[in-house]
Amino acid sequence: VQLVESGGGSVQTGGSLRLSCSASMYTVAMAWFRQVPGKEREGVAAVYIGGTSPYYADSVKGRFTTSQDNSKNTLFLQMNNLQPEDTAIYYCAAGSGFQCYTGGKLSARPYPYWGQGTQVTVS
Repeated sequence: VQLVESGGGSVQTGGSLRLSCSASMYTVAMAWFRQVPGKEREGVAAVYIGGTSPYYADSVKGRFTTSQDNSKNTLFLQMNNLQPEDTAIYYCAAGSGFQCYTGGKLSARPYPYWGQGTQVTVS
Protein backbone atom coordinates (compact mmCIF):
# COMPACT_ATOMS: atom_id res chain seq x y z
CA VAL A 1 0.00 0.00 0.00
CA GLN A 2 1.39 3.37 -0.96
CA LEU A 3 0.25 6.49 0.85
CA VAL A 4 0.64 10.05 -0.38
CA GLU A 5 -0.08 13.01 1.90
CA SER A 6 -0.81 16.52 0.75
CA GLY A 7 -2.20 19.75 2.12
CA GLY A 8 0.47 20.80 4.57
CA GLY A 9 1.79 24.32 4.72
CA SER A 10 2.26 27.37 6.90
CA VAL A 11 -0.60 29.14 8.63
CA GLN A 12 -1.08 31.69 11.34
CA THR A 13 -2.35 30.79 14.77
CA GLY A 14 -6.08 30.16 14.62
CA GLY A 15 -5.98 29.19 10.97
CA SER A 16 -7.03 25.98 9.26
CA LEU A 17 -5.55 23.37 7.00
CA ARG A 18 -6.92 20.21 5.43
CA LEU A 19 -4.59 17.28 4.96
CA SER A 20 -5.30 14.52 2.48
CA CYS A 21 -3.96 10.98 2.39
CA SER A 22 -4.48 9.02 -0.79
CA ALA A 23 -3.97 5.26 -0.57
CA SER A 24 -3.11 3.07 -3.55
CA MET A 25 -5.65 0.51 -2.40
CA TYR A 26 -8.48 0.08 0.06
CA THR A 27 -7.40 -0.20 3.68
CA VAL A 28 -9.74 -0.71 6.58
CA ALA A 29 -7.66 1.17 9.12
CA MET A 30 -6.03 4.56 8.66
CA ALA A 31 -4.55 7.08 11.01
CA TRP A 32 -2.70 10.36 11.28
CA PHE A 33 0.43 10.73 13.37
CA ARG A 34 2.65 13.73 13.86
CA GLN A 35 6.21 14.19 14.97
CA VAL A 36 8.46 17.05 15.93
CA PRO A 37 12.18 16.34 15.52
CA GLY A 38 13.58 15.14 18.82
CA LYS A 39 10.17 14.36 20.25
CA GLU A 40 8.04 11.25 20.46
CA ARG A 41 5.66 10.51 17.60
CA GLU A 42 2.05 11.29 18.55
CA GLY A 43 -1.05 9.60 17.23
CA VAL A 44 -3.49 12.34 16.30
CA ALA A 45 -6.52 10.57 14.84
CA ALA A 46 -7.55 7.12 13.69
CA VAL A 47 -10.44 5.56 11.85
CA TYR A 48 -11.52 1.97 11.32
CA ILE A 49 -14.03 1.36 8.56
CA GLY A 50 -17.16 -0.13 10.10
CA GLY A 51 -15.82 0.43 13.59
CA THR A 52 -16.63 2.83 16.35
CA SER A 53 -16.27 6.57 16.26
CA PRO A 54 -12.91 7.97 15.20
CA TYR A 55 -10.18 8.32 17.79
CA TYR A 56 -8.74 11.75 18.50
CA ALA A 57 -5.87 12.61 20.77
CA ASP A 58 -6.88 14.87 23.65
CA SER A 59 -4.60 17.56 22.27
CA VAL A 60 -6.71 17.91 19.11
CA LYS A 61 -10.24 17.02 20.22
CA GLY A 62 -12.73 19.64 19.16
CA ARG A 63 -10.30 21.10 16.61
CA PHE A 64 -9.40 18.25 14.24
CA THR A 65 -11.86 16.10 12.32
CA THR A 66 -11.36 13.14 10.01
CA SER A 67 -13.43 12.29 6.99
CA GLN A 68 -13.12 9.78 4.19
CA ASP A 69 -13.81 9.33 0.53
CA ASN A 70 -13.91 5.56 0.36
CA SER A 71 -14.45 5.60 -3.39
CA LYS A 72 -11.01 7.19 -3.72
CA ASN A 73 -9.32 5.48 -0.76
CA THR A 74 -8.66 8.91 0.70
CA LEU A 75 -8.57 10.05 4.31
CA PHE A 76 -8.78 13.71 5.22
CA LEU A 77 -7.79 15.57 8.36
CA GLN A 78 -9.49 18.93 8.80
CA MET A 79 -7.48 20.98 11.26
CA ASN A 80 -9.08 24.10 12.68
CA ASN A 81 -7.93 26.65 15.24
CA LEU A 82 -4.34 25.61 14.69
CA GLN A 83 -1.86 26.46 17.41
CA PRO A 84 1.94 26.71 17.36
CA GLU A 85 2.14 23.41 19.24
CA ASP A 86 0.50 21.72 16.26
CA THR A 87 3.63 22.41 14.24
CA ALA A 88 5.02 19.03 13.14
CA ILE A 89 5.44 16.66 10.26
CA TYR A 90 2.16 14.86 9.79
CA TYR A 91 2.20 11.27 8.60
CA CYS A 92 -0.59 9.15 7.24
CA ALA A 93 -0.56 5.49 8.21
CA ALA A 94 -2.63 2.49 7.14
CA GLY A 95 -3.16 -1.13 8.02
CA SER A 96 -5.75 -3.77 8.69
CA GLY A 97 -5.93 -3.84 12.46
CA PHE A 98 -8.13 -1.93 14.84
CA GLN A 99 -6.44 0.85 16.71
CA CYS A 100 -4.76 0.02 19.98
CA TYR A 101 -3.16 2.07 22.69
CA THR A 102 0.06 2.12 24.68
CA GLY A 103 0.08 4.15 27.83
CA GLY A 104 -3.21 5.69 26.75
CA LYS A 105 -1.76 6.89 23.47
CA LEU A 106 -2.49 5.61 19.97
CA SER A 107 -0.03 2.92 19.04
CA ALA A 108 1.62 2.71 15.62
CA ARG A 109 1.63 -1.12 15.72
CA PRO A 110 -1.52 -1.67 13.61
CA TYR A 111 -0.14 0.46 10.78
CA PRO A 112 2.64 -1.06 8.66
CA TYR A 113 2.21 1.40 5.81
CA TRP A 114 3.32 5.02 6.06
CA GLY A 115 3.40 8.08 3.85
CA GLN A 116 6.34 10.39 3.41
CA GLY A 117 4.90 13.08 5.66
CA THR A 118 3.80 16.64 5.12
CA GLN A 119 5.00 19.65 7.11
CA VAL A 120 2.55 21.79 9.04
CA THR A 121 3.89 25.03 10.49
CA VAL A 122 1.81 27.32 12.69
CA SER A 123 3.18 30.68 13.74
